[in-house]
Amino acid sequence: MGRLFGQASQMSALFMPMKRPDCKPYKRARHIRQMKENLRKMSTIRINPPLMARLLALAVFILSGATPLKAQQISSVYTKLDLDECTLITNADLGLPEPVEEELGMGDARFACVGYNNSLVYVTEGDLRMFVSFGLGAMQEKAAEQTLPAFNTIGDTLEWRVAYKNGQWVPFATILRWKTQIGDGSQPDGQILVVTKLEPGNVCHVAYINATLIANANEEARRFADNQVPGFDCSRDRITYVPGE
Repeated sequence: MGRLFGQASQMSALFMPMKRPDCKPYKRARHIRQMKENLRKMSTIRINPPLMARLLALAVFILSGATPLKAQQISSVYTKLDLDECTLITNADLGLPEPVEEELGMGDARFACVGYNNSLVYVTEGDLRMFVSFGLGAMQEKAAEQTLPAFNTIGDTLEWRVAYKNGQWVPFATILRWKTQIGDGSQPDGQILVVTKLEPGNVCHVAYINATLIANANEEARRFADNQVPGFDCSRDRITYVPGE
């Protein structure tokens, strides 16, 4: 796995200083085994409810409440997302049958990557489009099925919006740049900032910021992350397009 790095400005609370958000040391072999085992368990068709509850309880992403977060309690941390440095997940890892000869080269490619605080970032590539989900239940989250309509690739840097809670920085959203292409070349390539909510059982896309049309796209994406993500319901609410669909 690639080396993780964090970049976040030092912030101060009203009565006591906050510690700088960072990434814990990464134990490669052990974490790879854990990720594969979790993915195998979560990929089974029949999932024991108590087991699901226990696995989700272990998820790194914990978000409580549904009110906008205070600006002074929020910062950003950046980690690399390089598929060459991620672990390729095979059918055998998931307890699935190997593809037959006719299916070789046609199936999705699955990757287990490391995010902030050694959390799981699950990336799938299929039909010239990318899918990105998060947490131990990543394969069952709505984000695992969400992508942009146009052919696309993803950027190599994940921005994590983190909130300072109970003495630690907790991630509640990510911002990732996606590059889009129209197959026939009739339109120029595009860039979309995808804002994703992080909450076990409620991980999904919240907003699409068109970075080719919005001059301050990064700031706009952070604004959506900080104000729209907390109360967003993946099963009910619709994705916001900026400046519009």
